[in-house]
Amino acid sequence: MAVKIRLQRHGKKGMAFFHIVIADGRAPRDGKFIEKIGTYNPTTNPATINIDSDKALTWLKNGAQPTDTCRAILSYKGVMYKNHLNGGIAKGALTQEQADAKFEKWLADKENKVSGKVNSLATAKKDAYSTRMAAESAAKEAKAAKIVIKNTPPPVVEEAAAPEVEAETPTAEATPEAEA
Repeated sequence: MAVKIRLQRHGKKGMAFFHIVIADGRAPRDGKFIEKIGTYNPTTNPATINIDSDKALTWLKNGAQPTDTCRAILSYKGVMYKNHLNGGIAKGALTQEQADAKFEKWLADKENKVSGKVNSLATAKKDAYSTRMAAESAAKEAKAAKIVIKNTPPPVVEEAAAPEVEAETPTAEATPEAEA
């Protein structure tokens, strides 16, 4: 029996939510499964992944093959790296202490990256909000200024005595009667 680590879809249309399960490769996608080892919610940013790493590692050691998406999820959570380190221990390339130290270092780096992304998303959201509010207040002030201009009556201008413009008198050279 070919055992797979794969996703089982739940949730409504457009709001997918997945269970990470161990299932027979011949079973339907949302059908019968052997064991549920976690959940995956891709609609949040960053995606929410809850997985029992020990169970996943045990199933990987027993020969379960993850699908491409599950392999990426397991890699993201460090299960694939832990499996790799355990292979090094079995071959004698590493000791258990060295493998644990490498894994703890990797976990700390990964946590820093994830928290950095969460912080950058939060600051980007705040910046976008403040920019949007500034633009909205500027637009509001512009509309208020237009309304004030529209509602104020035009100023009454009294016509001052305009200087009289001297009418040009035609000169003798310019008139055709003068030549005749």
